[in-house]
Amino acid sequence: MSDVLVVVESANGVLKKVTLELLTLARDLGTPVAVVLGAPGTAAPLTEKLAEYGAAKVLVAEHEDLAGFLVAPKAAVLADIVRATSPAAVLLGSTQEGKEIAGRLAVKLDNGILTDVVELSADGVGTQVAFAGSTIVHSKVTRGIPLVTLRGNSLTPSPAPAAGAVETVEVTVPAEAKLATVVQRVAETKGARPELSEASIVVSGGRGVGSAENFKVVEELADLLGAAVGASRAAVDSGFYPHSFQVGQTGKTVSPQLYIALGISGAIQHRAGMQTSKTIVAVNKDTEAPIFELADFGVVGDLFAVAPQAAEEIRKRK
Repeated sequence: MSDVLVVVESANGVLKKVTLELLTLARDLGTPVAVVLGAPGTAAPLTEKLAEYGAAKVLVAEHEDLAGFLVAPKAAVLADIVRATSPAAVLLGSTQEGKEIAGRLAVKLDNGILTDVVELSADGVGTQVAFAGSTIVHSKVTRGIPLVTLRGNSLTPSPAPAAGAVETVEVTVPAEAKLATVVQRVAETKGARPELSEASIVVSGGRGVGSAENFKVVEELADLLGAAVGASRAAVDSGFYPHSFQVGQTGKTVSPQLYIALGISGAIQHRAGMQTSKTIVAVNKDTEAPIFELADFGVVGDLFAVAPQAAEEIRKRK
């Protein structure tokens, strides 16, 4: 079987969930080959997990320039790897970095590209959710090889132990890729909750929550479920919650197993960022709220009565 390149994403020596999803997907297309791009030492803590999830080989491209500049050097090195290996496909996560690398790679290779795919068949046909979720599109790259970015939580990662043979790749970064230098990195303080775009359960609050202080109702339910916290644009614009937690067309796109919407009306802007969730539960006082058209389960009621009751029942079952 032909090699399928999977571009690895990690943080602090831990693989991002989308990378495990990509390796799982790659097994249906060919032989998974993980590509690690980063500063020296990036690959060492990742190789065992990559092998556990099916990487037959791990191509290690490490150089200070890959961390000292913005995305351009990674795209340049990846293009060299693709030319040298002639893979059957290249898979990346639909993250901010993943999509930028993919876009630059497509230009360098004069190749087609599919972004935000939620499914990919063995013959390279991708399924995408388009026009704010109103249309399901089936697309295929017709110029070059399948170059695809996968939306997180599109499939369940499954282990399939493989050799994980490590191969070092010679890195040459062209001068034109080193025009934007990283001058400072600030580590964001993270709590115990899972990262929003990777969480399997998300509890979001909207304008109906009423205030920043009242968001503790959303946080309490999320913590009991081991979920991430999200917010609608209306809640963010009102100052109830930080913008980094916004779910929607102008925020983050999530696709968890369970999405709970508290006090969210369900405007198209918000729906575009969460409607591929596997199960949607909505709580809203307005019986005509558009969110109920999308929800699998809807509760017409006051979220400040419903959410605490749900929390109490969860506690009883723990």
